[in-house]
Amino acid sequence: MAARQRPLGLLAASLSLGLLSACSLTPEYERPAAPVPTTFAGSVSEAAVPVLPAWSDFVADDRLRQVVTLALQNNRDLRVAMANVEQVRAQYRIQRANQAPTVNLGVTGNRQASEGGDITSTYTAGLLVSAWEIDFFGRLGSLKEAALAQYLASEESARAAQTSLVASVISTWLSLQADEELLSFTQQTQATREDSLRLTRLRFDNGAASALDLRQAESLAASARATLAQQQRQRSQDLNALALLVGQAVPASLLPSVPKEVDRSSLLRDVPEGLPSDLLERRPDIRQAEQQLLAANANIGAARAAFFPRISLTTSLGSASTELSGLFKDGSWGFTLAPQALLPIFDLGRNQAALDASKASRESAVAQYEKAIQVAFREVSDALAGRATLGEQIQAQQSLVQSESERLRLAELRYRNGVASFLEVLDAQRSLFAAQQALTQTRLARQLNQVALYKALGGGY
Repeated sequence: MAARQRPLGLLAASLSLGLLSACSLTPEYERPAAPVPTTFAGSVSEAAVPVLPAWSDFVADDRLRQVVTLALQNNRDLRVAMANVEQVRAQYRIQRANQAPTVNLGVTGNRQASEGGDITSTYTAGLLVSAWEIDFFGRLGSLKEAALAQYLASEESARAAQTSLVASVISTWLSLQADEELLSFTQQTQATREDSLRLTRLRFDNGAASALDLRQAESLAASARATLAQQQRQRSQDLNALALLVGQAVPASLLPSVPKEVDRSSLLRDVPEGLPSDLLERRPDIRQAEQQLLAANANIGAARAAFFPRISLTTSLGSASTELSGLFKDGSWGFTLAPQALLPIFDLGRNQAALDASKASRESAVAQYEKAIQVAFREVSDALAGRATLGEQIQAQQSLVQSESERLRLAELRYRNGVASFLEVLDAQRSLFAAQQALTQTRLARQLNQVALYKALGGGY
């Protein structure tokens, strides 16, 4: 019994030696300093920083919340991103498994002619470990760390895809809502201009209006028809874009309608103000860039380990006999142990080139990480600047609409009393329509800016 335990003891000792003696040549990782200011303009102290709400809390409208939920369930790009995560996760598991020996159950037979013309047979059966690399210098460990970092980077990429999807669905839905409002304005304007054209033509036929008045009325009516066709086309395109994001046709009950002022202000929650720049670490694209930097750093350790001996072990434990029927009988048991060490002497600079390439890859990853932070900082700063100015722009645009509405009322009054020409009325109609369109576009811009700020700060999941 003691003789049988000896091979198992040697194999266990070899396994323990390989696991305990491994070292790592990976450089110590230090996160690069963020190449941006530490705070945004007007930010509060870090102790007062609120937490960004989840997207389901950020979206206040129930219809829009259901549309986003459908998109998260059915969007094909998001499915691809999640499948990529599983693929990279499987690659990490493969790399992790390389650190452990692969044990096979093998049965072999060999017949060979001897010098005397006799045929000799040898049969073996047992457990086999072929060319297991003992990771003395951490090559496999570094490769495993790199694979783990790539797996985590893929997870962050999927989160970034989800964040982008949520923001795109919200923005497209809001654009579709603005399309509905613009269509409503245009239809009302077209009806008014068609009525004006009929009255002008009637007055022209009776000699009460000039040909210039008639042509001006015809021009405005044709302009309204052209604008209506353009906006109908834009609405159809936005609806198609929303269906593509959602991954299916959006139910009519979930589509936006012409908003009221109260509904417009309650679609989205406010994004907390005064957020410091270190909250940019919440962004999945920045975390993805950092994981890729960690992977590049680990690859340097694997490239350094290639300069040292690569030690592998081939061993077997089982039964051997000259006859097949003699396998597994007493006295037929045995083991083999065949360690091997290979030290690269001449490889025409292959290992050095691999090390240089891994170092260059790390420098590239550092630059990409820093750029991700700079891009994120700019996006947040732009969104904050938009929030600071779009509110004032909307107030000014509302005042313009009120002024143009009063101007149109006075022009119509002057025209009915014979004080002003019909051209003054038509010009007032055109100005009011343009002001209403601009107000709708500015309101949409403020909503889209709110979505952009939420996305830039790392919200969305």
